Amino acid sequence: MQRALDHLKASDPVLGRIIDQTGPYLIELLEPGYEALVKAIVLQQLSGKVAEVIFKRLVAAAGNGRLTPEAVLRLRPAKMRALGLSKAKTVYIRELARQLVSGKLDLAGLMAVSDDEVHARLTALKGIGPWTVHMFLIFALGRPDVMPSGDLGIRVAVRNVYGLAEMPQPGEVEEMALRWQPYRTIASWYLWRSLEAKAGL
Repeated sequence: MQRALDHLKASDPVLGRIIDQTGPYLIELLEPGYEALVKAIVLQQLSGKVAEVIFKRLVAAAGNGRLTPEAVLRLRPAKMRALGLSKAKTVYIRELARQLVSGKLDLAGLMAVSDDEVHARLTALKGIGPWTVHMFLIFALGRPDVMPSGDLGIRVAVRNVYGLAEMPQPGEVEEMALRWQPYRTIASWYLWRSLEAKAGL
C-alpha cells in the first residue's frame, strides 16, 4: 500500500495533500456475493443515508440477518416496494436472485477473472450498468485500479479539490485519472473521503 500512496503523491501533489490530511487507506470490503451487489443496486441514484435505510429494511425483511437470493425470492414484490425500493430496482434485485439460483450466474467465479470480464458478465444483466459494476469491483472484489468516473461524488470531489469552475464530465475525470494508474481505486477512495467520512459506501 505504501508503494501506491508514494506513487499517487509523486504523480499528483494535490491528491497527495488529501492523502496526508486523511491518513491511512482503510477501505472496508464486503463479501463478494449477492448482498454486496444488491447494496450497489440500492445505492443507484440515491444518497448513501437513504440507501442504507432501505437496504437495512430489505435485509431485515429477508430474515436471518443475511440477504440471500432464496430469501429475496420468497418476498412478494409488493412487500419489497413497501420497503422503499422502486419498481425497477425490485425487478433488478429479483432477476439477479433468479440468475444466481438457476446457476446462470456465478458471483464467486468473478474473483478469478479480469475487470473487463466482470464488467461484461454483470452488465449483461438488466439494471446493472458501469457504476454498479465499479462499486462491486471496488468494494467487494477489492480491485486496485478502478475509476468510477461517472460517480457524482467523484466528480464533485474533483471539482472541489482541483478548483474547477464547472462539474467535470466523466471523460475529463478519466483523463485526469491516467496519472493515478495503476492505483485509481485508492485515489477514488481518498476523493470520496474528501467529501465526508463515509460517503455512503
